Amino acid sequence: MLLTVSLPHIDWDGMYRNLRKSGERYGIQFGDVRLLSNARMSLEAGEFAKQCGKFEAYHEAIFSIYFTQARDIGSWDGVRKAAEVAGLDTAELKKALDEGRYRKILAAVTDAAHRTGINSAPTFIINDRYMITGAQPLEVFRDALIRIDDQDA
Repeated sequence: MLLTVSLPHIDWDGMYRNLRKSGERYGIQFGDVRLLSNARMSLEAGEFAKQCGKFEAYHEAIFSIYFTQARDIGSWDGVRKAAEVAGLDTAELKKALDEGRYRKILAAVTDAAHRTGINSAPTFIINDRYMITGAQPLEVFRDALIRIDDQDA
């Protein structure tokens, strides 16, 4: 589904301008993502990568495939490419996904998130008390940390 259809109230061009500007100083490039992927398969593959001790490499690869290359991470092709980059056994991953090996784990994590009020990604929890939802500007995080510091003083 196109992002502009599912979330028409967002200024996508402006958001990507801001993301590109923010990512530039860290060497992160953002492509022109316009597809809202169903990330279930990529999340299940993340559990597989975690079990194989390659979660960080997989996470970086899937991030790049979606946000830099603007490819569908809800498809086997996108997930397979990330798995290859991370050095995972793609045949074993495909078998695990086909068997639904990680669906219960993913469902449990999703249920736990919903119980704590998390309904979207990214969501940041600070000090187990403060929640910031969405890709927010640095100032939002800075203001939240100042408020936390003031309250804890």
